[in-house]
Amino acid sequence: MSDHPHEDDRPDPLDGFDELVEAETTRDPDLAVIEAGSRTLRTQGGQPQAEVPGRPGDPEIDRALREVETELAGRWGETKLEPSVSRISALMDLLGEPQRAYPSIHITGTNGKTSTARMIEALLGAFELRTGRYTSPHVQSITERISLDGAPISAEGFIETYRDITPYVEMVDAAQEYRLSFFEVLTGMAYAAFADAPVDVAVVEVGMGGSWDATNVIDGDVAVITPIALDHTDRLGGTPAEIAGEKGGIIKQDATVILAQQPVDAAQVLLKKAVEVDATVAREGLEFGVVERQVAVGGQLLTLRGLGGEYPEVYLPLHGAYQAHNAAVALAAVEAFFGVGAQRAQPLDIDTVRKAFAAVSSPGRLEVVRRSPTVVLDAAHNPAGAEATAEAVREAFDFTRLIGVVGASADKNVRGLLEAFEPIFAEVVVTQNSTPRAMDADELAAIAVEVFGEDRVQVEPRLPDALEAAITLAEEEGEFAGGGVLVTGSVITVGEARLLLGKG
Repeated sequence: MSDHPHEDDRPDPLDGFDELVEAETTRDPDLAVIEAGSRTLRTQGGQPQAEVPGRPGDPEIDRALREVETELAGRWGETKLEPSVSRISALMDLLGEPQRAYPSIHITGTNGKTSTARMIEALLGAFELRTGRYTSPHVQSITERISLDGAPISAEGFIETYRDITPYVEMVDAAQEYRLSFFEVLTGMAYAAFADAPVDVAVVEVGMGGSWDATNVIDGDVAVITPIALDHTDRLGGTPAEIAGEKGGIIKQDATVILAQQPVDAAQVLLKKAVEVDATVAREGLEFGVVERQVAVGGQLLTLRGLGGEYPEVYLPLHGAYQAHNAAVALAAVEAFFGVGAQRAQPLDIDTVRKAFAAVSSPGRLEVVRRSPTVVLDAAHNPAGAEATAEAVREAFDFTRLIGVVGASADKNVRGLLEAFEPIFAEVVVTQNSTPRAMDADELAAIAVEVFGEDRVQVEPRLPDALEAAITLAEEEGEFAGGGVLVTGSVITVGEARLLLGKG
């Protein structure tokens, strides 16, 4: 972190920050009581990211990878849970506690986790740290979930890691009441791969919740909590406060907590947890945030307020206000990791920060994969995510007629998702992806008709047919008009559409 400006030359870090404070989420006065017991971080005074990988070109490697995928698929899926870290802890013990071999930044929340993780990874890499990133679910290839130095682990590396830990997995399976799940085995693989690399720092996204999530056997030096909304309510709770209680489980003793803007009841729970474990808290809208943003070609131009001062003219090649907020959270997390705001007052090197953000990608998040007509992919799968996406589409694209292609999972709030998109979709083509979790297209259509009206709904159970139908509808606007297609509703739907449209 070189080339810091001389302290006398730096602008006052509090100048121009009143507007940011005023823009913060409405706060309950009772929060002051909780905050009084919490230390806060207020300063006194990249590598290019790889595209989503396709199938291995070598037939033998592809065959071996498919064998591993089949074996993993035979375990409990990610939606079937027995809330406990006992099995993953047993695996870590047999593997020699690989997760203790490097410091970690742990990320939870409802929306924005993967994009934030990718930004954190890019920033750390730009400062010449070797990174490991673990995120879920994948868009197209299972190898995406484990990244080293900003790129998905190779198919060969994935296979080798799986085979290396398999004997230990079998030992845990034999000793426990339930076998290790799909996600638990992948988590063990990630932690082992990071230790073997070795990495300088791991960026780890939870699978679900926090307290009993399989990733929660690390002691994250920095705990990041992205915005909390209602999702997985059958497992995490029916209110933001209840969900925050689970997600706050990643906050460890003496850690630093980077807190995105939250509903008031969720913020209360998280701040109380921070007090209990003597964690240091930095809150979006107070200690850090987005000072200014302007829509730019292919993304947006930001001025970010970090823990060490302002970072002007930061180009982010992603669309939407929510991605700007993700960027502010990611920057604060990396600053906290480097001790900015605690041991030191200087900001990070601005040129390095700009370089890192300019290289960020987030496949399947408002990703343009075709022109004439424009086809955009977005993995929004709950109402809060859909509302953020709809707002970003209005801002970033000049569609005169937007056709939606929606394929959702049966366990999601599909009505809320469709209601969020209704104002921006002229018509919607409902479909289903290839997984067992997918909602039946006819069932989805019945809900869509209630939201959109019968005349605006078309049913195409096969995704290829749905894409063709939507593109045809968009083309009715004419070659030089503003017709477009947005494919959304599920990460799986987006991944399958991405392949069909020639990406990866």
